[in-house]
Formats: sequence, structure tokens, C-alpha cells
Amino acid sequence: MDESDRAGSLSPAGFRPAATGPAQDLVAQVAREVAAALAGAAERVTSLAATGRISRASLRGLRDEIDRARRVAMMGRQVSRLASGRVPLAIERLDLTALLHETVRQRAREIGARGVELRQQLELAEVRSDPALLPALLQTVLDWSFEHACSVIEIKLSVPGWPGRALLRVGFGYQAADQVVTAAAPLADNEDAALNTLSWRLLQQTAATLALQLWRRDEQGRTALTLDFPDTLAPNLQALLGAGANTPAVNSQPHAGQQVLLLTPRREVRSLVRQAVVPMGLMLDFVATVEEARQRCSSSLPHVLIYEAALSGVEFERLCAELQADAPKLGFIRIVDEGKAFEVLNLGGRAVSSVGRDAIIESLPAALQFELARAG
Repeated sequence: MDESDRAGSLSPAGFRPAATGPAQDLVAQVAREVAAALAGAAERVTSLAATGRISRASLRGLRDEIDRARRVAMMGRQVSRLASGRVPLAIERLDLTALLHETVRQRAREIGARGVELRQQLELAEVRSDPALLPALLQTVLDWSFEHACSVIEIKLSVPGWPGRALLRVGFGYQAADQVVTAAAPLADNEDAALNTLSWRLLQQTAATLALQLWRRDEQGRTALTLDFPDTLAPNLQALLGAGANTPAVNSQPHAGQQVLLLTPRREVRSLVRQAVVPMGLMLDFVATVEEARQRCSSSLPHVLIYEAALSGVEFERLCAELQADAPKLGFIRIVDEGKAFEVLNLGGRAVSSVGRDAIIESLPAALQFELARAG
């Protein structure tokens, strides 16, 4: 990547600030992308209705297309929520380097499945930001990159110059070499509209909510974005501060931004778990079957898997073995229909936290804190 290392109020040379689009365009864009995702699904369903048969590959494709539509709708809601300006921020000291490493670790299975090559060059950097939104922003950077990249994805974190504002740069080719028209006129505003998908809208809006400066430049089939973190804590400045002045406040949400997957088909259990998890700043997702859990974990591993005891069985144990092979510290919490206590059991040689259904609101947060702290 050839961006300027200059930090400050001006954009890197050749870059333009990436401003968020008009709010009225959001609904139309969500509709377009959902329709595109479901077009292939509709064809597969039509074929299934005509033949009465569907191959394993087509079933997997159908599931992927439906999941894509679901994620587009979810991103649309997130953009709308952030654009409303009613999202409260809890500004804390955060290790940006560690968050980047953790973000890539969570997506390791997806990176392998996609055959993506990702190169990281990360300097040490701490910033002041929101402990829930900043990890979500980094996940969205990867979402957008995976959606468009057809070459190596390069990620560089540096803290150049003084006063040492952290710069996160991501670059990749989005067109194959034989598709690039070298004689084409320069892109208007240095942006290719093909990259302005909903994941980009979410990236823009999240960065704007966090008061981060964002630039992007597209040319000759390559794109490069830069995120500028104005509230960076320079290491040399931290060393000069005394032990009292820079002691960080107690983190009321030490695990904010970490991922939890809930496996249950019951709406009422989902509602109870959501009430218990959301105040902790955790990112919560839902699946109804073991196979759906396997598909979801193929792209991103959660930190904790919460499941209903009634779903235990051979297939579930096989899934647990697969997940622990990639993430030995993955936490498990079992929800049982009876009982109120939070306890830790040994099931099949695996330590599992157990919470009674009637005590989800009171006991699940303690169980989650226990599992996340144990994973370290």
C-alpha cells in the first residue's frame, strides 16, 4: 500500500473523506441487496419444486443465500440505529492491536474456507474508544474486505509522527488483473460504486459514530482505506505520565464486543437471554438447530456457546468436538428447564456451566463472566 504516513486533520495524499450516503437511500439499498441475495435462492427453490430433489451443494448454496439476505437486513438495521444518533458511547482505553489480532482469530475458519490470504503488519497502539462499537467496526472492515477482495488483503496498523495518531490501513485488489482497463478515465471522487455495498455503509456509519476519520481510494482495480484514530494514547506519552494520572477507570464491561452464540428454537428463551446479555455489551446471535450452529461457526467462532440441554445428543457432541479442535478455550453454557442455580458440571470430559431457565436473567451474566474469564 502506498498511502502517505502523514497523520493529522488532512487526508492522506490522493484520498478523499468517505462521507456517509443520504439516509433516504438506505431502504432502497437494503431492498436491492436482499433481492439480489434471494434471487439465487428462488431459483433453487423453483428447481426443488420441479424435481423434488436438491443436491448437498445446492442446499448449502440456498442456506448461504438466505443467510446473506438475513445479514443484509441486519446491517440495514444497524446503519439506521447508528445514524439515529441515539447510540450511547462508553469511552475507555482499548488495546487496538490486541483487538485486531482477536478479530482475525475469530474469523480464522472463514479465512481458511474462503482461501483468503491476509497479511498483517501491526504496531502497538492504544486508543480511547467504545468497547462494543470498536470491535464491531473491525469486524465490518473484514466483512467488507471479504465481500470484494480477489487478492491478498493487507492490514497495516502504524502510529507515525507526532502526536502519534494511529492509522489503520486496509488494501486489496477487487478486480482480476485481466479485468482492469488501464486506459479508463479516473474514477469520479476516487471511488468505485461497485464497492459501496451495505457493509461499506455500515463501516462508514460506525466510523462516523466513533468520530474516526475514514478515507478510501479506488484505482486500477485496487482499493485502499485508511482509518485515523484521533484519540490515540502514544506509548511514549503514557510512559511519562505518573502511575496515578493514567490509571484506567474500572471497566464495567470487560468483555464488551465479544461474541456469544445461542442455540435454541424457542422464542421465549431467546428473549430472556437477550435481556441478560445485551447490558454486558456482548454481541449475541441466534440459531435454532445444531446444523445452523455448525454453519454459523464455519465463518466466525463465538467466545461462548449457550445451548438448551434438550438439544444435546450425538450431533451436538460432534459439533463441540469440531469447535474445540479450533478453539480449545471456547466456553459452553447449558440451559436446563429446571433449577435456578449457576453451577459448573463435567459433561463428557468437558467443563460446562449450567443455568436454570427460570434464573437466566439473574444467573446467566455470572456464568458468562466465568466462562469468558476462564478463556482468558
